[in-house]
Order: sequence, then structure tokens, then C-alpha cells
Amino acid sequence: MYQILFKHYWLQTVRSPGYYKNLVVNIFAGAVALYFLVLFVLLGLMLPKMLQEIVPQEDPAVIFHGCILYALIILLLIRYVMQPLSRLNLESYQVLPVKRSVLVTYLVLKPLLNPLNYLVLCLVIPFAVTGIYPLFGIAGAFRFIFIILGLIWFNTLMAPLLKRQFNNILLGVILFLLVAGALAALEYFKIFSLFALSQHLFGFLNGSPVVWISVWLLGLLAFLLNKSFFARNYYPEVERKNKKIEVGTQRFTFMERFGKIGELISLEIKLVLRHKRTKSTLYAALFFLLYGLILYPNPMYNESPNRLLFVAIFVTGTGMLMFGQWIINWDGAHFDFLMTRDIDTRTYIRANYTLMLALCIVSFIATTPYFLFGRQIILYHLVAFVYNVGINIYVYLFGATLNTKRLELSRGSSMNMQGVSYKNFLVLIPLLVIPITLVALFTLFSATHIALIIIALMGLTGILFRDALLSVVEKQFLRRKYALCTGFRKKE
Repeated sequence: MYQILFKHYWLQTVRSPGYYKNLVVNIFAGAVALYFLVLFVLLGLMLPKMLQEIVPQEDPAVIFHGCILYALIILLLIRYVMQPLSRLNLESYQVLPVKRSVLVTYLVLKPLLNPLNYLVLCLVIPFAVTGIYPLFGIAGAFRFIFIILGLIWFNTLMAPLLKRQFNNILLGVILFLLVAGALAALEYFKIFSLFALSQHLFGFLNGSPVVWISVWLLGLLAFLLNKSFFARNYYPEVERKNKKIEVGTQRFTFMERFGKIGELISLEIKLVLRHKRTKSTLYAALFFLLYGLILYPNPMYNESPNRLLFVAIFVTGTGMLMFGQWIINWDGAHFDFLMTRDIDTRTYIRANYTLMLALCIVSFIATTPYFLFGRQIILYHLVAFVYNVGINIYVYLFGATLNTKRLELSRGSSMNMQGVSYKNFLVLIPLLVIPITLVALFTLFSATHIALIIIALMGLTGILFRDALLSVVEKQFLRRKYALCTGFRKKE
């Protein structure tokens, strides 16, 4: 029966109308995955030497053992936010002689088949050869690989369980961050060392011939907890009978003072807060605001102007970058309805422009703590903000009219390429490539500030000629309106 269910899943994938339409996107995603695979393999081979240079008094295997518990928590958080929940059309199977336990087990085990779950093994296996084998021998290297594999299964099964338990993903992320922050504080003040605990624990497990198998019991525990959850929540209507259902309506009355534009923005905000895909994108945008913490503290990146500009454009416009290319597509389910209302093109485009402008301003304000890294960061952030508002916002509005693929907002956005086409990647050319190339060229002649002045002037020009540029977008929308209507009626 499991073989039949997995075969149905495969046929559903390859027979989907969007599977071959998104062939270019799938090839691009495969190329990106291949790039990271090669990168992880090289990193795994070189990691022992890198760790030896950083901490010469410790063996690389011991250092790696100390990082495993921290990596487990971080990867669990990433999976909690990014990993989509397994889906199955239960109604079509419940009328057939299929046991309920079989369907539940299939739903629980289905995420384990995703190849992306095992990408980390591309780092672990080379490290086992170059870092673990010299200390623990060939048997220890194999034990190390199987220990990491057991932890991957535990994380893969635990993330959807936590996501189902915490309906509010934002609350779950906050709890994760509080736990991680508390552990980091205890480590910093030397009250409790999770690093030392991880060193002793995995050093003992890796050096023991049989005890390492106990790690796989964590995966079994996560599997049983998932089964227990489904046993209690298999029929949601049972719970509904015992609860009084109250339908709450979110209202943003302060937007009504801005007329039809305000009403449209209010509707868009409600759409974002009520649908799974848009909420997932919102949480991802909040997460990517922290991207600067990876690069700004590193002196190597502070000496590269094009990298600084890339990070500045990305973090100061995170909200716009995450939502901009879908600003029209997410209306696909009710696009025909909008086009038959008393809403003119100018009002519709201006409402989307105002929403993206607000997202850009909020992102810039949220990233002002990065100013503590120095005056150079302030300059790059200001230039990037002006460029985002003056250029990129119109590029995204124009590019949004080209994509006729309808977005299914009920699906999660993580690892989901539904509704994505090659046109979504074309906007990256004016968005990032042009300003970064400009800075790189002027940096060769030690004239980085001139490039930044040119980029800022481009942004200011776009702000001054806002009405003219918006009218270009409005004319483009009118030309593409019926193609958008036709495309959004098709379900993939």
C-alpha cells in the first residue's frame, strides 16, 4: 500500500500541468542545488584544516562535535519556518479499503523522501573522511555519518509536528529565538556550556561501538509523537463540536480615510495575514532582515563595496523584494472580480505602489540598528534605500505584469515553485546586477563614491518622476490585463 501511495504522489507531480511549464525554473533550481552540493563537498574536505587554523589546540573532530547541538537547534528552526507540511487528499482514500494508520504513516514519513533534507550529508561525509577518520578510524567515521543521519530524520519529523502544534508560526519562531538566546547567554557568561555538553555527548556516542544507535531512537520518538498527534486530530470536526467557533474579522479602519486606494491596501493586508503562502513569505522577510549580521561583522566583506551594496539593497528592501514580484499574482484567485469593479487602473497600480513603498520604508527603519557597524554602513543603506524607492519599486511593478501564473495562496511558500517562471528572475538584472556592476567597475579606479552618487541620483530621479514612471506601468498593465485574466483562470 505504501508503494501505491508513493507512486500516486510521483504521478501527481509529473502529471501536474505546471510541472513542464516550470521546466526552466526547475532547471535553474537544480543548478542552484548542484552549486551548493559542490560547495558543501569542498567545505567538508577543507573544514578540518580551517578548524585547525582557528583553534590549533583542539582536534577538528572535537570542535565539530561541540557544534552539533547548536546546529541541530538552528536547522530545526529553519525547517520549522521553511519545511512545508505533507498533504494528502484524504477524502479520495477514505472511501477505499485503506487503513487509517497507513494513511497517517504515509503522511508522517513523506518528508523523509525530500532530497534537500540530505544536502548536509554532502558536508558531513567528506568531513568524516578528512576529520573523523584520523581520530576514530573507519568505524568511527561510519558511526559519525549514521549519527548525523539519525539527527536529520529527527529534525525532519519534528519540524512539521511543531508547526502543527503551534498554529501561529511567528509565536513558534519567537519561542525558538528565546531558547537560543538563553542558551547563548548561558554560554557567554559561562553558567552552562551547551558546546561542552555536545562535545562530551557526541564524542562518547561516536567512540562507542553500539551506543550510537540510541540517536536513532530520537527519530523513532518524533515518529510516534506525530502518530499520536494524528490520532487525536484526524477528524477536525470532532473538536469543532466541542468548541464555539467565533469568526473574527480584521479591520483596518484607519486606511479608509485614503479612499479607494486605502481600501485596496486594507484588502491586500488582510490577504497577507489570512493566507498560508503570504504569511510564510512575511515570516521569511522578517528572518532575512538579519542577513546583515552574517556579513557586516566580517572585515573581509567590509572591504568589498559591491558586496556591501548587495547586502544593503537586500536588507533595506526585504519587504518589497519578497512581495514585489507577486503583488499582482496573489490577486489571481479573484482577479476577474477586481477587474469588474469600479476600480480604475490608476487606483489599482497606485495602491500596489503605496503598499510596496510602505514595505520598503518599514524594512529601512527595521535595519537602522546596522548603523552601529559604522558610517560606511549608513552611507550604503541610504543609497540602497533611495535606489529601491526610485528604481526597483517600478521594476517590480512592471515585472509583475509579465507573470501570468496564478499563485495558490493556500499552499506554503517554502520549497514551493508553484507560480514561479523565468520572468521572476529577469527582474534581478536591473534590481541587483546593474548597481553592483557599476560599483565594481568604479572600484577598479578607486572611485566607489562616484558610483554611489550615480546610483543615488538614479534613485532620486525615479522619485522625482514618479507620476511619469507610474503612468508607464499603468499602460503596461492595460496592455497585459486580459493576458493576466486568462492566465490566472488556469490552475496548475
